[in-house]
Amino acid sequence: MGTLHSGKKDNFKTSIRPWSDTDFPLLQRMNTDEMWAHLGGPETEAAVASRHQRYLKPVPGKVRMFTIFSDEDTVGNVGYWMQSWKDQNVYEVGWGVLPEYQGRGIAFTATSAMLAILRNDVPGAVVYAFPDVSNSASNAICRKLGFSLAGETEIEFPAGSWMKSNEWRLQLSGQTE
Repeated sequence: MGTLHSGKKDNFKTSIRPWSDTDFPLLQRMNTDEMWAHLGGPETEAAVASRHQRYLKPVPGKVRMFTIFSDEDTVGNVGYWMQSWKDQNVYEVGWGVLPEYQGRGIAFTATSAMLAILRNDVPGAVVYAFPDVSNSASNAICRKLGFSLAGETEIEFPAGSWMKSNEWRLQLSGQTE
C-alpha cells in the first residue's frame, strides 16, 4: 500500500498511509505516560491490542486510521471516526506523534492530509477535535487548520474518566480531488 498524501515542512517529509498489521509495534511505542498524559494515562496491553484490531477495520466515511511517516520512520497516527455529538452525527479527529518527532509540524501536515481524505470520503463533513485544554500543541494545530473554538467542554475518555477539553469545530467544503 503506497503513500496516500504527503507534504514537506522544515526538511521533514511527512506522509500518511492506511493503518496496517505491521503498525502494532508503533501503537505499543505510543502507549506511554508522556503520549497519554492528556488522555488519562497509558492503556493496558489488552486495550492496545484491541485498539490495533479496531484500526485494522476501516470503513471509509465512518472510521479510518492512518500511520504517519516522517522521512522513512513511522512516527505516529492520525484518523477520523463518526460519533454522535450534541444529538448530531459528526466526525471526530485525533492524532499522536512520538515525542522525539514533536515540534516539527508533522502532526499538522499529517492531520491536514487526513482531512483531505475525509473531505473526499464525506464532502461537507462536520469535524470536531477535543484536545485537553492544557494541550497547547494540539490546540495550536486545531487553530492552524482553521477549526473554530466553540469553548470548553467535558469529554469522557477513556470510559469512566472525564477531562476538560476544548471543543473545536470545522465544516469541510466539497471534494478536493
